[in-house]
Amino acid sequence: MNIKTGKGSMPLISLIAILSVSLLVNLPGLAISPVLANLDKIFPNTSQLEIQMLTILPNLFIIPFVLLSGQIASSSSKSIILLWGLGFYLTSGVLYLFTNEMWQLIAVSCLLGVGCGLLIPLAASLVTDNFDGKVRMQMLGIKSGVANLALIIATLVVGWLGKGNWHLPFIVYLLPLIPLAMFGYIRLYANLPAPVTKQKENGKGFIVPRMVSIVFLYFGITFFVIVLSYYLPFLLAKHGIDASKVGTITAIFFFAIFLPGFILPLIVKLFRRRTVFFAMFSIALGLGLLCIGYTMPLLCTGAFFMGWGYGIIQPTIYDKATRAVNSPDKNTMALAIILATNYVAITIAPFIIDGIRDLIGSKSDLFPFQLNVVLAVIYGVFILVHRNSFAFDTDPEYLK
Repeated sequence: MNIKTGKGSMPLISLIAILSVSLLVNLPGLAISPVLANLDKIFPNTSQLEIQMLTILPNLFIIPFVLLSGQIASSSSKSIILLWGLGFYLTSGVLYLFTNEMWQLIAVSCLLGVGCGLLIPLAASLVTDNFDGKVRMQMLGIKSGVANLALIIATLVVGWLGKGNWHLPFIVYLLPLIPLAMFGYIRLYANLPAPVTKQKENGKGFIVPRMVSIVFLYFGITFFVIVLSYYLPFLLAKHGIDASKVGTITAIFFFAIFLPGFILPLIVKLFRRRTVFFAMFSIALGLGLLCIGYTMPLLCTGAFFMGWGYGIIQPTIYDKATRAVNSPDKNTMALAIILATNYVAITIAPFIIDGIRDLIGSKSDLFPFQLNVVLAVIYGVFILVHRNSFAFDTDPEYLK
């Protein structure tokens, strides 16, 4: 069975192989979650600094290696970079099973960050290089859906495995075995030239205003939704809701991110040139519901709206990145820049939010959500005013 790519076709098995790389990109940090609550028992001499390093360092390693991957891919074989990334990722998964010291756990987590950083831009560029037009947008949506579906399933598996030996959750980091087993199919399509769109006919390099606008968009939406991960437990405690419900609400959030990926063309046809605005409205609405969410139904609904909006904008940004360069060999670097932006936002968001909270002297557990709903509304108004600009508009090609 062959799948249309917008510039030809490819076997279904090759598409599955390409999408299998996306199974890995959202998993770093996941398996460590069940361990965090018991670190003092597993490692009696663990310090607060070591705990912070365990959660922060992997993301910090991802950022430079995402950019390095994008830079190298402009002039070197993507299949080789992919192989190195899969190798580092799998090696960390194996080493996790044998770690017995805190410093080892930190070191292996950094190695995982290196491997994942190399893979993240390639998972997206494998799609953008091999698909064109409406099919590319559809496949980017599916790629995003696959990545988030893997996260949902892995979260459930990790939660179940976490009840046994503390090493068992790290089995999820053996997933690189799947793309490695299918590497022969991936290699056939890893180094094909990217489609040449109208914006790429002349010149070389980035279209700077477009890159700046989509970086601004991606940083903003990530900053708004990440409060769910950092501050939800405190919000639940304030309202007397069992902290175990955090997992349920978070799962609904990621499920909502997953859904739009598979129906993105239909969503674009429905909202047309206001797709980004309505997605931003959904995020703001979700944050607003969390601010008044004294019950599980309201909290779950708020998380769903946040995830739904994010799930629409994320693959849209990936597609726009390929239109923000005027040379096809810059595709992967453009994707690397905006994907690094995602991790920068994840890393610095709590410092910015807590800094503002300290500045105004607020001690409310609702403050992060109240701040972000105000910022999200302002952001939504900005998008509405600039609705015809590159970052916030929909390419006319997708409206036909």
